[in-house]
Amino acid sequence: MEAAIEAILFAMGDSVDLSQIAKAIEQDTNTTEKLIHNLMDRCRGEERGIQIIELEQSYQMCTRKEYYEYLVRIAMQPKKPVLTDVMLETLSIIAYKQPVTKAEIEKIRGVKCDHAVNKLVEYNLVRELGRLDAPGRPILFGTTEEFLRSFGVQGLEELPVLDPVQLEDFKAEAEEEIQLRLDV
Repeated sequence: MEAAIEAILFAMGDSVDLSQIAKAIEQDTNTTEKLIHNLMDRCRGEERGIQIIELEQSYQMCTRKEYYEYLVRIAMQPKKPVLTDVMLETLSIIAYKQPVTKAEIEKIRGVKCDHAVNKLVEYNLVRELGRLDAPGRPILFGTTEEFLRSFGVQGLEELPVLDPVQLEDFKAEAEEEIQLRLDV
């Protein structure tokens, strides 16, 4: 039963009411409370990195304050950026069409791209190249050296070229999709 309680507290992350835990493990609240306190004592006695704390008839699993400095160190390490499908699609448009404005990207994608472009700039894969000499002076975007390094190419000329037949298939699919949207 203690293992079940430990799993519940770990999975929930936040505090869980005693009555909810009791119901989940199919025990009365007195028995559940004793099991939780046994588990709390074991965590303390074994000098583990976690502890269970009590908060007004609720319990929560959390890290022990003695290990705070280690948590700070791990949290401060840079995370490798993860590119979503939307970001990859936006990045490929920028790579092949640069210099390009957000409006041009949105025209191709058919949806807003602010978040994707901002994330790509944050990840240093895309940068501002300047401004278009047009009303509103929109920002022009292009790829960075980090983009080339990340994708293992020395220059933009090494990017894969689409097969003309495949390109026509893509265009036909896009036109069909647009027509379906217009019909709705």
